[in-house]
Amino acid sequence: MRSTGFRELRQLAFSHGVQIAYRDLRGQRRVARPEALLAVLRALGVPIQRPDQAPELLRARHVAQWRRPCEPVIVAWDDEPALLHLRLPGERTSGSFAAQLQLEDGSSRELRGDLDRLPLVGQADVEGRHYTVRRLRLPNRLPWGYHRLTLEMPGGDIVSATVIAAPRRAWMPRSPQARFWGTFLPLYALASERSWGAGNFSDLASLSEWTRRQGGHFTGTLPLLAAYLDEPCEVSPYMPTSRLFWNEFYVDVTAVPEFERSEAARGLVASPAFQAELRRLRSQRLIDYQAGMRLRRHVLELLSRACWETPGPRRDELEAWRSAHPEADRYARFRATVERYRVGWSAWPEPQRSGDLREADPTAVQYHLYAQWVTEQQLGQLVRHGSEGGLGLYLDLPLGVHPEGFDTWRYRDHFLQSVSAGAPPDPFFAEGQVWGIPPLHPERQREDGYRYLRACFRHHLCHAGMLRIDHVMGLHRLYLVPAGSSGRDGVYVRYPAEELYAVLTLESHRCRCVVVGEDLGTVPSSVRQAMARHGLLRMYVLPFELRPGGQATPPPRNSLACLDTHDLPPFAALWESWPAEERQRLFSWLRHQRCLSEAEDSDVHTALRGFLTFLAASPAQAVVINLEDLWLETEPQNRPGTGPEQPNWRRKARYTLEDIKGSADIREVLARVNRLRRQGGES
Repeated sequence: MRSTGFRELRQLAFSHGVQIAYRDLRGQRRVARPEALLAVLRALGVPIQRPDQAPELLRARHVAQWRRPCEPVIVAWDDEPALLHLRLPGERTSGSFAAQLQLEDGSSRELRGDLDRLPLVGQADVEGRHYTVRRLRLPNRLPWGYHRLTLEMPGGDIVSATVIAAPRRAWMPRSPQARFWGTFLPLYALASERSWGAGNFSDLASLSEWTRRQGGHFTGTLPLLAAYLDEPCEVSPYMPTSRLFWNEFYVDVTAVPEFERSEAARGLVASPAFQAELRRLRSQRLIDYQAGMRLRRHVLELLSRACWETPGPRRDELEAWRSAHPEADRYARFRATVERYRVGWSAWPEPQRSGDLREADPTAVQYHLYAQWVTEQQLGQLVRHGSEGGLGLYLDLPLGVHPEGFDTWRYRDHFLQSVSAGAPPDPFFAEGQVWGIPPLHPERQREDGYRYLRACFRHHLCHAGMLRIDHVMGLHRLYLVPAGSSGRDGVYVRYPAEELYAVLTLESHRCRCVVVGEDLGTVPSSVRQAMARHGLLRMYVLPFELRPGGQATPPPRNSLACLDTHDLPPFAALWESWPAEERQRLFSWLRHQRCLSEAEDSDVHTALRGFLTFLAASPAQAVVINLEDLWLETEPQNRPGTGPEQPNWRRKARYTLEDIKGSADIREVLARVNRLRRQGGES
């Protein structure tokens, strides 16, 4: 397709933040195909079908950029002033202006001045019209927050922008020399003697309390977000229905206050049929999400009805919560409508598809409101108790959402259609990856002052002591694949990284939450430099840090270190997959590092202890221990690139919560980790 307009097509793509080429893992330059550039430009809202349309669209883009008086978002770091660059047409380069800065707390500040006295920082002639660029310096020491700047220009034109005043670095505890450690296990896998075939918030609270008693600072798990567990059904925690609401699958139904007051609910749970289904779910090796959700919902519906129909403090509290959370009402109506049609929103009839959900079943709406309310109550109680003397929960924010979920329906202008986030080809995935995740529109977010993303960050950061940002490179750029294309045919699209970091660091401080960036895979050095500049911990995962000759690069101080992740085989499986000679070299290296003694056996148990010692004694800010590694589990929780044919996200842990807490071997290993962490690396 190297026809007329190809050069302008590349220029047009670049002007919209689309990279026309990238370097792969081998350092080879990969140039985007014209068809991919066209598809991604269309997804971004550019009305282009053929390369020969690019010259005119490029001209229009250039004019539009100069006609835009200023950028929609301005960042003010720490106590530094924000700098606004005004693009002014020649006939309006002089005269007085009035600016009002409406602060988040409701107060305001005013600025007045003359345009021709502002510093001149640029100029250009565009389509026969002369433009100048003047710099307006906003007040110093703005309070942290999201502020609104409005300027009245000569001639009456109004210019506005969002000002984000933010700390340059994410929050970190006051004693930065403290080195954290904690445990990890997916909540669905954490079955106990009293849970209903999968872990719940009471189990997570119990594990969190037990971890603190071992000296740990946090307990980690996979995303806990709302999910489709009926029809449609998607069990992956990385494809949530929404990043703004929690998954009621994890509610401990018997701990909800209405349960003790509802004879109908208690009778249902005690019935032979219910108990028989409970025994079946508990005996299965894999989680049956749909059956488990049906069981929970039968009871939660009774509790919801009892709460809504019974006057008293609980109903008053629920009504007050509903009034304070209007978005929850929209979410409840959305979920009720999904249940009515049993398909994603793009297949709904009008007017529901376009947002009119007034006909949603009121009983179903009440159920979803009640379910979110009790879910947030239980999680909130867990957070309050879990953060006593430590960080509490280590949560995970997925990169995206289900393409037919609430977020893409509610904020559809914020998401790109007809493209998916993914990854370019690498040694593990020769065809690249297509994740099926609709990416956020880089420009529409800015125009809205990042309202959606602010809510996503706050929803997680204020429930966590430490938060992992999945695919942190997405703050800088995303690899987008057009619908129907192979992962080989994607292109990178740039995002306004500094603005995104400003939102993240501001919300991190407001919620007092440490931020970890998942920076595994092909990550440019500029991303890690930005992470360090903004106080995000990077991830150190042992298998990726092994070097030829049988040694490992030590974890840097600004990192969270671990033996493996949910997307990798557990340590025991990895260890056995390595050649015998490599394992012997690693044993020798561990002994040289004084992580093992000469007398210890050369087996997988010894290797596990040695590498845990290596990580615990390292300068890494945080170390997370996957509990499954401690009993040498070999089955992974997820096999990337596979589908329903594999038991991804469904495998229960081999041992129950009671087994874990009662294991002297596990306590011994964690005691050594705790001692090394507190001794500052002295073994």
